[in-house]
Amino acid sequence: MTKPKSKTKVATRPAPRIVKKVKSRPLVASVYPKAAARPETKHARIISMLQLSAGATIASMMTATDWQQHSVRGFLAGVVRKKLGLNLISMHSEKGRVYRIKDGKRSSTTADRAKQVA
Repeated sequence: MTKPKSKTKVATRPAPRIVKKVKSRPLVASVYPKAAARPETKHARIISMLQLSAGATIASMMTATDWQQHSVRGFLAGVVRKKLGLNLISMHSEKGRVYRIKDGKRSSTTADRAKQVA
């Protein structure tokens, strides 16, 4: 007598997971109103210094924030110019190089970048 053949086992797979794609929120171009809401931040301190008609030197921004020189320069280039899009100008005076925000308006290069993206 022979044994009856057993049925072959079928490998069971778990049900496929349905993954919902999370839409990322669009980046807000202007972070400046948040800085106005929190005046005690270092970012707000530097921006208020730059908005003065006299402007601010890197040394004065270093003492106001306890940052190093390269950090202040990085903030000016990365946050003030690129992220906030403010028109940052620098002038040479008897105090040294003085930075200030001209008219609190966006720079033309930021408008050009926005056109390129769209």
